[in-house]
Amino acid sequence: MQKTTMMTKEKAAAQRKWYIIDATDKPVGRLAVEIADLLRGKRKPIFTPNQDCGDFVVVINSDKMVLTGHKPENEIWYNHSGFIKTGLRARNGKTMLEHYSNELLRRSVWGMLPKNKLSRALLKKLYIFKDENHNKQAQQPIPYEFTNKLAK
Repeated sequence: MQKTTMMTKEKAAAQRKWYIIDATDKPVGRLAVEIADLLRGKRKPIFTPNQDCGDFVVVINSDKMVLTGHKPENEIWYNHSGFIKTGLRARNGKTMLEHYSNELLRRSVWGMLPKNKLSRALLKKLYIFKDENHNKQAQQPIPYEFTNKLAK
Protein backbone atom coordinates (compact mmCIF):
# COMPACT_ATOMS: atom_id res chain seq x y z
CA MET A 1 0.00 0.00 0.00
CA GLN A 2 1.34 3.39 -1.00
CA LYS A 3 1.78 6.02 1.68
CA THR A 4 0.10 9.35 0.97
CA THR A 5 1.37 12.67 2.24
CA MET A 6 -0.49 15.89 2.86
CA MET A 7 0.68 19.22 1.49
CA THR A 8 1.28 21.62 4.36
CA LYS A 9 0.96 25.37 4.17
CA GLU A 10 4.74 25.79 4.36
CA LYS A 11 5.31 23.58 1.31
CA ALA A 12 2.63 25.43 -0.63
CA ALA A 13 4.18 28.79 0.26
CA ALA A 14 7.56 27.63 -1.01
CA GLN A 15 6.10 26.89 -4.46
CA ARG A 16 4.54 30.32 -5.10
CA LYS A 17 5.31 32.12 -8.33
CA TRP A 18 4.85 35.68 -9.51
CA TYR A 19 2.87 36.22 -12.72
CA ILE A 20 2.49 39.40 -14.74
CA ILE A 21 -0.61 39.97 -16.86
CA ASP A 22 -1.01 42.66 -19.51
CA ALA A 23 -4.67 43.76 -19.45
CA THR A 24 -4.55 45.57 -22.79
CA ASP A 25 -7.73 44.93 -24.84
CA LYS A 26 -8.95 42.13 -22.54
CA PRO A 27 -12.53 41.91 -21.25
CA VAL A 28 -12.77 42.64 -17.53
CA GLY A 29 -14.76 39.54 -16.63
CA ARG A 30 -12.57 37.04 -18.45
CA LEU A 31 -9.48 38.68 -17.01
CA ALA A 32 -10.94 38.47 -13.50
CA VAL A 33 -11.63 34.73 -13.90
CA GLU A 34 -8.02 33.99 -14.76
CA ILE A 35 -6.71 36.18 -11.94
CA ALA A 36 -9.01 34.56 -9.37
CA ASP A 37 -7.87 31.09 -10.44
CA LEU A 38 -4.21 32.10 -10.11
CA LEU A 39 -4.74 33.67 -6.69
CA ARG A 40 -6.47 30.56 -5.35
CA GLY A 41 -4.08 28.10 -7.02
CA LYS A 42 -6.90 26.12 -8.61
CA ARG A 43 -4.73 24.78 -11.41
CA LYS A 44 -2.08 23.39 -9.07
CA PRO A 45 -2.07 19.73 -8.07
CA ILE A 46 -1.64 20.77 -4.43
CA PHE A 47 -4.87 22.85 -4.38
CA THR A 48 -6.75 22.74 -1.10
CA PRO A 49 -9.89 24.89 -0.71
CA ASN A 50 -9.13 25.91 2.87
CA GLN A 51 -5.48 26.92 2.34
CA ASP A 52 -3.75 29.75 0.57
CA CYS A 53 -1.71 27.91 -2.06
CA GLY A 54 -2.06 30.41 -4.91
CA ASP A 55 0.42 32.64 -6.67
CA PHE A 56 1.07 36.39 -6.74
CA VAL A 57 -0.39 38.36 -9.66
CA VAL A 58 0.76 41.71 -11.07
CA VAL A 59 -1.61 43.34 -13.57
CA ILE A 60 -0.34 46.15 -15.80
CA ASN A 61 -2.20 48.46 -18.21
CA SER A 62 -5.49 48.28 -16.33
CA ASP A 63 -6.59 51.49 -18.07
CA LYS A 64 -6.69 49.60 -21.38
CA MET A 65 -9.19 46.93 -20.34
CA VAL A 66 -12.54 46.79 -22.15
CA LEU A 67 -16.14 46.30 -21.11
CA THR A 68 -18.13 44.42 -23.75
CA GLY A 69 -21.67 45.01 -24.92
CA HIS A 70 -23.70 47.83 -23.37
CA LYS A 71 -21.93 47.68 -20.00
CA PRO A 72 -20.12 51.04 -20.39
CA GLU A 73 -23.44 52.89 -20.62
CA ASN A 74 -25.96 50.68 -18.79
CA GLU A 75 -24.20 48.86 -15.95
CA ILE A 76 -23.86 50.78 -12.70
CA TRP A 77 -21.46 50.13 -9.81
CA TYR A 78 -22.74 51.23 -6.41
CA ASN A 79 -20.78 52.19 -3.33
CA HIS A 80 -21.85 53.53 0.07
CA SER A 81 -19.69 55.10 2.73
CA GLY A 82 -21.53 53.35 5.56
CA PHE A 83 -22.60 56.60 7.24
CA ILE A 84 -26.19 57.79 7.41
CA LYS A 85 -27.22 60.65 5.10
CA THR A 86 -24.01 60.64 3.05
CA GLY A 87 -25.75 59.12 0.07
CA LEU A 88 -25.28 56.27 -2.31
CA ARG A 89 -22.61 56.78 -4.96
CA ALA A 90 -23.35 55.35 -8.39
CA ARG A 91 -20.89 55.17 -11.30
CA ASN A 92 -21.44 53.83 -14.79
CA GLY A 93 -19.02 51.56 -16.62
CA LYS A 94 -17.44 54.32 -18.70
CA THR A 95 -16.55 56.31 -15.57
CA MET A 96 -15.21 53.23 -13.82
CA LEU A 97 -12.94 52.39 -16.78
CA GLU A 98 -11.65 55.93 -17.21
CA HIS A 99 -11.02 56.90 -13.59
CA TYR A 100 -11.25 53.81 -11.37
CA SER A 101 -9.99 50.90 -13.49
CA ASN A 102 -7.99 49.45 -10.57
CA GLU A 103 -11.06 49.36 -8.34
CA LEU A 104 -13.18 47.87 -11.14
CA LEU A 105 -10.81 44.95 -11.63
CA ARG A 106 -10.31 44.42 -7.88
CA ARG A 107 -14.08 44.30 -7.33
CA SER A 108 -14.50 41.87 -10.21
CA VAL A 109 -11.85 39.52 -8.83
CA TRP A 110 -13.28 39.79 -5.30
CA GLY A 111 -16.68 38.75 -6.65
CA MET A 112 -15.16 35.49 -7.90
CA LEU A 113 -13.49 34.54 -4.61
CA PRO A 114 -15.18 32.90 -1.61
CA LYS A 115 -16.37 35.42 0.98
CA ASN A 116 -14.26 34.61 4.04
CA LYS A 117 -10.94 35.46 5.70
CA LEU A 118 -9.06 33.50 3.06
CA SER A 119 -10.34 35.67 0.22
CA ARG A 120 -9.19 38.81 2.01
CA ALA A 121 -5.71 37.27 2.29
CA LEU A 122 -5.80 36.30 -1.39
CA LEU A 123 -6.62 39.84 -2.50
CA LYS A 124 -3.47 41.08 -0.79
CA LYS A 125 -1.47 39.07 -3.37
CA LEU A 126 -3.01 41.06 -6.25
CA TYR A 127 -1.15 44.16 -7.48
CA ILE A 128 -2.81 46.35 -10.11
CA PHE A 129 -1.09 49.17 -12.00
CA LYS A 130 -2.66 51.61 -14.47
CA ASP A 131 0.29 51.62 -16.87
CA GLU A 132 3.35 49.49 -17.70
CA ASN A 133 5.44 50.86 -14.82
CA HIS A 134 5.38 48.68 -11.72
CA ASN A 135 7.61 48.18 -8.68
CA LYS A 136 7.72 44.36 -8.72
CA GLN A 137 10.70 43.83 -11.05
CA ALA A 138 12.78 42.34 -8.23
CA GLN A 139 10.37 39.38 -7.98
CA GLN A 140 10.96 38.58 -11.69
CA PRO A 141 7.33 37.93 -12.64
CA ILE A 142 6.62 35.43 -15.41
CA PRO A 143 4.34 36.55 -18.29
CA TYR A 144 1.09 34.62 -18.02
CA GLU A 145 -0.38 32.80 -21.01
CA PHE A 146 -4.18 32.72 -20.98
CA THR A 147 -5.94 29.35 -21.03
CA ASN A 148 -9.23 30.97 -22.03
CA LYS A 149 -9.07 31.46 -25.79
CA LEU A 150 -11.70 34.23 -25.73
CA ALA A 151 -9.52 36.44 -23.48
CA LYS A 152 -6.74 36.81 -26.11
